[in-house]
Amino acid sequence: MSNRHRVFVSYYHDEDQDYREAFEHLFSDIHDIYVSESVEMGDIDPNLNTETIYQIIRDDYLRDSTVTVVLVGAHTWQRKFVDWEIGSSIRDTQYNPRSGLLGILLPTYPGPPDKPNSYYIHTIPPRLHDNIKIGCGFAKMHKWSNNPDEVQRWIHDAFKRRTEILPDNSRDSFANNRSDERWYD
Repeated sequence: MSNRHRVFVSYYHDEDQDYREAFEHLFSDIHDIYVSESVEMGDIDPNLNTETIYQIIRDDYLRDSTVTVVLVGAHTWQRKFVDWEIGSSIRDTQYNPRSGLLGILLPTYPGPPDKPNSYYIHTIPPRLHDNIKIGCGFAKMHKWSNNPDEVQRWIHDAFKRRTEILPDNSRDSFANNRSDERWYD
């Protein structure tokens, strides 16, 4: 397939590991539509300071990636590493150019029952929301799909947007994981 990109997958390791593995198996191993650049569980010491973690994520995992895919489950928005990975991936630095960004709602995401392809704004990662919202348009949100042509198109579209639209990375980084049912501005 054409338009193959280097993809970093951000997700909540404890709850969504099976979906991350399924995503990689289906779209990287079987259909070969992307090259994985993801962090594995235990790769980064959670006790390091924020800037050091940003640097490790950026220099060791995001350096060669061109698109970041955020797998959004029920509690993904609460995770500081997801916030940091999104923030690091949309920074444009001398040595690490900005990556495209997209979100994929997992089947476990508890979205509005009357709108199955929709989501509650305050239960997705806030930094992802900042880049999806009207006025920014740097990122898009999609519902989980097993269709490789569709997922490849999403990834390629995010790749193109990374140089066409400026992202919003103005939100303060999470200092800790969150435990509320939703986030607030």
